[in-house]
Amino acid sequence: MALDIKKFLQRFIEEARDHLSRLAEGVAALEQGQRDPEQIHSLFRSAHTLKGSSRMLKLEPITALSHSLEDLLSTLREGQLQLTPGVTGLMYQALDQLSDQLERLAGTLDAASLAEVDAALCKALSEAANPPTSATNQAEEVAETPTQAPAAQITSRLQTQDTVRIRLHKLDELIKLMGEVVSSHAGLRALVGEAQQMQSSDASASTLPVFVRTLKDRVQSQELLMQELHDTALQMRMLPLSIVFEPATRLVRDLARSLGKQVECRVQGADIELDRQMIDQLADPVIHLLRNALDHGIESPDQREAASKPAQGLLTLKAAQDGGWVEIEIADDGQGLNLQAIRQKALSRQLFTPETLEGMTDQEVMDLIFLPGFSTSHLITDLSGRGVGMDVVKRSVVDGLQGVISLDSRVGQGTRFTLRLPLSLAMMRVLLVRVSGHLLGFTAQYVAELIQLPRSAMIDVAERNAVIIRNEFVPVMKLSDLIDLPHTEPSPRHSERQETHALLLVTRLHHEKLALEIDELIDERDLVIKQLPSHLGQFSLIAGMVTTGHNQLVSLLHVPHLMELTRRTRSRTASQTVAVSEKAKPRLLVVDDSLNTREIERDVLEAWGYQVTLAEDGQDGLNKALAERFDAVLTDVEMPVMDGFTLTARLRQEPDYQNTPIIIITSREKESDRRRGIEVGADAYIVKGSFDQNSLVDTLKVLLD
Repeated sequence: MALDIKKFLQRFIEEARDHLSRLAEGVAALEQGQRDPEQIHSLFRSAHTLKGSSRMLKLEPITALSHSLEDLLSTLREGQLQLTPGVTGLMYQALDQLSDQLERLAGTLDAASLAEVDAALCKALSEAANPPTSATNQAEEVAETPTQAPAAQITSRLQTQDTVRIRLHKLDELIKLMGEVVSSHAGLRALVGEAQQMQSSDASASTLPVFVRTLKDRVQSQELLMQELHDTALQMRMLPLSIVFEPATRLVRDLARSLGKQVECRVQGADIELDRQMIDQLADPVIHLLRNALDHGIESPDQREAASKPAQGLLTLKAAQDGGWVEIEIADDGQGLNLQAIRQKALSRQLFTPETLEGMTDQEVMDLIFLPGFSTSHLITDLSGRGVGMDVVKRSVVDGLQGVISLDSRVGQGTRFTLRLPLSLAMMRVLLVRVSGHLLGFTAQYVAELIQLPRSAMIDVAERNAVIIRNEFVPVMKLSDLIDLPHTEPSPRHSERQETHALLLVTRLHHEKLALEIDELIDERDLVIKQLPSHLGQFSLIAGMVTTGHNQLVSLLHVPHLMELTRRTRSRTASQTVAVSEKAKPRLLVVDDSLNTREIERDVLEAWGYQVTLAEDGQDGLNKALAERFDAVLTDVEMPVMDGFTLTARLRQEPDYQNTPIIIITSREKESDRRRGIEVGADAYIVKGSFDQNSLVDTLKVLLD
């Protein structure tokens, strides 16, 4: 009976992937200066195992390269070889070629499909292991030659495999749970029989409560079992982030080499696991962010040395788990974002007026890079300048992965992107609400809180409602109006309450909040998310569907899209109400760490003809006030970096601001706070809880006249 060689090849591929992963991590550790002898010995064993296993299956190209790598690691283990960038470069090239050969074999399961062995690389490895005088130079020369064109690597996806390895005890646990589910289901079927008997025998009122309690207990038990079954099955589909991170480090090496840059790529948290569905969709955003970091962020060695930086740049891929979430950080120590170039690009494309751009905070300017087609590159290459990439990244993370992406950059210090993602898209925490007779859902990652308050607590700003939540103005929108739901009369038990009180679902995206008025909270539970079919993908309002216990399909609303709808509504309202003065517009500086508060105060002031610049904390406000002259300053008190009292005192020390009106707008109501505000030089003190836009405007008119 002939042996089925494909079974042995498949087993070899699975084991070889583990060994290559171990080798890649080990070489990276060596490159970072970790020279533990046991670690080097472990790398040697992996190369030795690869050589032996491939030889048994007559995979000659893999055997030859593994043998050469084994010789090099043996010399290194015995302390007869000095580890240089050239030597580590050779090891990386060997791992790259072994990985290529392995993936080629995985696609065909045919040894004849393997490419011929790279004789020059094997020779360089052997000479480095037994160095003549020129061995180091030879290693450096070979290490300078990438194994593939970087552009081809960038366009390729970092793909997962069609199979996963599952430990036997996990299967045993799954089968055990299935047995318990079947047993529990049998109990429910028995209750169906009891219900039929009760119906036919006209059961007494005393029997029914007992039956209801029993049914409730059985259903709760079944729910717990189903949850445990789902969690166990989902664990089998979880894959480590190393599947994305390790090929990404290879891409960084080759691309940096092609750009003439020296870059070290450090990886942390690659063992953290995500659902395979997440892993599959994560590859493209990671590639885009790495490409931008290498092409736009990290400078050339000459530029770095001129800026008193090490010639070698640093790019970090870091992952950390936070409850049911994973945060992935991609950071570089390059030149940072050029905010002036971003502003100029926005002006040249007529995306914003000069006044609007001037009023934006640095963070708001940075976020412009996520706009479709936005690029500050002057040269179109195969890597950048086409105006595609960052908008794709945001769409992939926010829409596809149901996550959040944030950006932080410092000139001359580097840029950091942070991706906050759920562990799985298969099942998520969902809030079910009723609005105008319709059942709708929200995934929990976008929900900040649920509050009920008297309608009298709402304030009117720029012709729309807002509430004050912990020192922050939050705009309020009726969800039914925002998504154009037909109006229906509420049930009698809710109509009276809705006349005097509002039920608000406060949603959050980054630093922005939006309070949505709903009719009723129905439930909060973990539900299986059903993705929209591909032909409905253009409906960005809907993030997916869930099924309730009555087999009713419920739409999950996509909060980022709701935020965008609100911004459009706000801009339309502002354009209709702005009362432009005939004389020059007074220039105001608004300082507040809350994005919502800044935006609302700007809308109010611009509607009355003022020109507004925003600052996100006291230090930012001070910098902008010193850079240009303002006619008045409005500031919050509680802010990071520098509070409003300190800002006011600092401004009063400047000759240009000794007589400039300064208004403090805060939630602090104590008389001692009012006195301190006056002592540091404030001209007016307005409490947010009693905020009235007409009072603010009247105060400004008095102070500016």
